[in-house]
Amino acid sequence: MISTNDFYNVMCSMVPLYFAMLVAYASVKWWGIFSPEQCSGINRFVAVFAVPVLSFHFISQNNPYQMDTKFILADTLSKSLVLVSLSIWCVCKGQIDWLITLFSVSTLPNTLVMGIPLLKAMYGDFTTSLMVQLVVLQCIIWYTLLLFLFEYRAAAILIQTQFPGQAAAAITKFEIDNDVISLDGRDPLLTESEVDDNGRIHVRIRRSTSSAATSVGPTPRGSNLSNAEIFSIGTPLEYGFGFRPVSPAGFSAGYASSDAYSLQPTPRASSFNELDSAAASPVAGKIFRQPSPVVKMVWESPEEGHGFGDVAEKDLSFRDCGRISVEEGLDMKETSTNQEMPRALVMLRLILIMVGRKLLRNPNTYSSVLGLSWSLISFKWNVGMPSLVKYSVKIISDAGLGMAMFSLGLFMALQPRLIACGTKMATISMLIRFIGGPILMCAASFAVGLRGAHLHAAIVQAALPQGIVPFVFAREYGLHPDILSTGVIFGMLVSLPVTLMYYILLGL
Repeated sequence: MISTNDFYNVMCSMVPLYFAMLVAYASVKWWGIFSPEQCSGINRFVAVFAVPVLSFHFISQNNPYQMDTKFILADTLSKSLVLVSLSIWCVCKGQIDWLITLFSVSTLPNTLVMGIPLLKAMYGDFTTSLMVQLVVLQCIIWYTLLLFLFEYRAAAILIQTQFPGQAAAAITKFEIDNDVISLDGRDPLLTESEVDDNGRIHVRIRRSTSSAATSVGPTPRGSNLSNAEIFSIGTPLEYGFGFRPVSPAGFSAGYASSDAYSLQPTPRASSFNELDSAAASPVAGKIFRQPSPVVKMVWESPEEGHGFGDVAEKDLSFRDCGRISVEEGLDMKETSTNQEMPRALVMLRLILIMVGRKLLRNPNTYSSVLGLSWSLISFKWNVGMPSLVKYSVKIISDAGLGMAMFSLGLFMALQPRLIACGTKMATISMLIRFIGGPILMCAASFAVGLRGAHLHAAIVQAALPQGIVPFVFAREYGLHPDILSTGVIFGMLVSLPVTLMYYILLGL
């Protein structure tokens, strides 16, 4: 039975977190203390330093040789059940988009920021080790898998639009320039195909030099193989592409996803000369530049008074900021009816390269790997962390939790609406997050024999609000960012009463 003192201890742990979030929200929404540019700087600090150092602090202090096997197995089993079920549904319906979104909503909570202090207050210090184990698995396995799915979707769209029909089956090799970090469409990309004497296609993917060029008006530049056209963001809507220019009025909408839990490359021109490529004709075959007939390849040109370094050039809202978007009504199943794909090993190599490059730019990758490596060394040979390093990490990690909640408050204040995806979709996502997730975790926990306080902790952590990292990925790849945004914002508001309800019910 939950006593009054137990309930008070939980509130003492949770109220300070929500206080930091409320102060940040009021500072922007009501008091006007922080401008969007300043918010972007704060969020950048949280993404690059505070959260990675906080993650390193917890992981490095956790003993990896005393992992709770049943707890980890229950969490892995619940996520695997969701993934397998959604994969079967995806194969039948051809809806990989919803596979990714539903997997994110149902299985990836905010364990680091919300889970550790909440579960520690509810069930004791032993839960800190359990939550850290889940954080390690999330960072190393589940977020990497999520990135793999996003990059697979982006690669499939790229191939289906630029190599329709059976042409893609002849692709035997992809070459990706070093400055191409992802296929998410945030940067203008060009594909060049070289056909050898045997009919095999070698594809080169590179960034367009026009990403750093100055706009010369709405005149499109046509491809030599298709009717695709490359437009400036300032192109009038009557040209049919439907892109709106990024204007300073978008300041109040939110903050750039590159400021949260990920790093984006600085825009720069490719060393490859587009003008020279048109005349290139290697002995092995002919090189073609192939912008897609459906892919909108947009090149950004700074408007008067605004350079690329200005925050005004960023789309600061939760809306799709991807530069490559698929035509409305394009169904993956319908498209793939007569669509061939490259061999599995060719696709796998392309996706692994892209995932690797994304992970190498994510500071949380380094914090997780370094923290796990040190904990393996430290607890194996009983080696203590040097005091200089220990207290240097501690001074930032102590501020990490509060700054992470403060950053979430800024994020909430900069959004035009708390419920961005509509009431119906928000209700469905909240039911999946706060009811479906705990039910699946409960079933998986019983299946592996988890009981007592460990079972209660597993169920409550499954009812935590939506993690922000899946939202960052969704925004970068332009896949249902409004649903994930609502999960982060509205989920934070309702998570406190929901988790307390689970805590009380499980304690009866």
